[in-house]
Amino acid sequence: MPFTLHLRSRLPSAIRSLILQKKPNIRNISSMAGELRPASLVVLPRSLAPAFERFCQANTGPLPLLGQSEPEKWMLPPQGAISETRMGHPQFWKYEFGACTGSLASLEQYSEQLKDMVAFFLGCSFSLEEALEKAGLPRRDPAGHSQAGAYKTTVPCVTHAGFCCPLVVTMRPIPKDKLEGLVRACCSLGGEQGQPVHIGDPELLGIKELSKPAYGDAMVCPPGEVPVFWPSPLTSLGAVSSCETPLAFASIPGCTVMTDLKDAKAPPGCLTPERIPEVHHISQDPLHYSIASVSASQKIRELESIIGIDPGNRGIGHLLCKDELLKASLSLSHARSVLITTGFPTHFNHEPPEETDGPPGAIALVAFLQALEKEVAIIVDQRAWNLHQKIVEDAVEQGVLKTQIPILTYQGGSVEAAQAFLCKDGDPQTPRFDHLVAIERAGRAADGNYYNARKMNIKHLVDPIDDLFLAAKKIPGISSTGVGDGGNELGMGKVKEAVRRHIRHGDVIACDVEADFAVIAGVSNWGGYALACALYILYSCAVHSQYLRKAVGPSRAPGDQAWTQALPSVIKEEKMLGILVQHKVRSGVSGIVGMEVDGLPFHNTHAKMIQKLVDVTTAQV
Repeated sequence: MPFTLHLRSRLPSAIRSLILQKKPNIRNISSMAGELRPASLVVLPRSLAPAFERFCQANTGPLPLLGQSEPEKWMLPPQGAISETRMGHPQFWKYEFGACTGSLASLEQYSEQLKDMVAFFLGCSFSLEEALEKAGLPRRDPAGHSQAGAYKTTVPCVTHAGFCCPLVVTMRPIPKDKLEGLVRACCSLGGEQGQPVHIGDPELLGIKELSKPAYGDAMVCPPGEVPVFWPSPLTSLGAVSSCETPLAFASIPGCTVMTDLKDAKAPPGCLTPERIPEVHHISQDPLHYSIASVSASQKIRELESIIGIDPGNRGIGHLLCKDELLKASLSLSHARSVLITTGFPTHFNHEPPEETDGPPGAIALVAFLQALEKEVAIIVDQRAWNLHQKIVEDAVEQGVLKTQIPILTYQGGSVEAAQAFLCKDGDPQTPRFDHLVAIERAGRAADGNYYNARKMNIKHLVDPIDDLFLAAKKIPGISSTGVGDGGNELGMGKVKEAVRRHIRHGDVIACDVEADFAVIAGVSNWGGYALACALYILYSCAVHSQYLRKAVGPSRAPGDQAWTQALPSVIKEEKMLGILVQHKVRSGVSGIVGMEVDGLPFHNTHAKMIQKLVDVTTAQV
């Protein structure tokens, strides 16, 4: 929590020179490091001080507030808080009614106005150059003769009482193989300011051209390197402009005071597993990396291991790929709108032909996505629309789902039809969904047919929803996940060679349609439960949460009650199976209408699996 500086009444000579000096000795400190750390100044009328303080508190990543002066007491902190002999001398930009009207070497002519103004000290203590050195990378500008470029984004800061502005970031291109080392060095040295807010395509932040920074010198990202972005205190300049006060001042970029004031959120000497970041590549088009803590990542790997058991001895161990659950959940955490598909009509001689594996896992994921306030819809075969509509209605009535969700169908026809379905007005620049998930959904084989595990062709019961996954591959910004337990499910094309070699009838039944992430589980429902649990872990992870919100706005407490209530549970999944039994949906292996999935009794197998997943998810580290 920032504190108010209570200062003496007399101006020492160093401070008088800081504010009133006619011939200042300006020092650019963008590449300086040492015991003293830089702080930038914002000077506002006394009446706006409380609002600006709260604005900074709501956006601590770019605006770490170290302290503030009192009106009529234009002095920096008392002895021990700042070195009067090693101060830098800032220049100022002058703002009038929101417009920058000039730069000043001295505020001497405004000495009367300053009596009713407050100076805010914003920390600039994170030294990227120091982090680069620690990660074994060259400094950008060893001599410190230039100011690194800073870019305005389209990410809004949390507004407060007239203060509103976009986040401003700095950027540095980093070799791919050095990303994780650099991010860890930055977090170790800079705490919240040191953690990047984005790694990847600048356009995901609304930055159109790196050659046109808002402040400083343009940066170039060479081939083979990845742009990495950090929050910048220059965000404050937009805030000063937004309040449109008659008079305000701010340090110009690169010119600050040197202080030993410390941020209350300064990092410890060494990071704990809850703060050590891991970096993961989650999308190539657009290029996007995400981060999560080591402890969160390890928990999700444990979930992946738990669901990877093979109760049916099908040979699914040969299909497992490391970290698919982690990457899928990271990608889902960044999604705004998710489309989920399920339905495997394996019982083609019965009505309905669906099985009990798939819908419960899909509904469990829907429930958690609703708790995260994401848009979510389900898409199913047209012949099964009424069944799934009733299942969802019953799930809402019994408290498994919070609210009704759209149930969609897709009849296919062409590549253009798939693109028109996925995108607003068919424009690939504006997708309606940014993540597709298939949970125990019949997948198209290489010969164009659809097969159950017994090699029976069920194509006449399956709509071509696979086309949406194929079209998504060509639309930037849409990722996909497939969850399966036998290799014939939609999305399992990613592991089709292993399916052909190791799964019974795999040479015929293997799905040929690939998802970006293939989550393998002993029972596909378990994969849906695990995705919901993994999202809970990520949203409870301070490192990932800060990355998601771009270091602006408040963080939600780990274990948020709404999230905890939305997790899968034995009671909720028992209700879901009861709903399916009511609608005469059969078990996938035994074919009976009863409380089982894939021939495995609910209470002996599935209930224990659900409880184990939730116990691991909610366990305190």
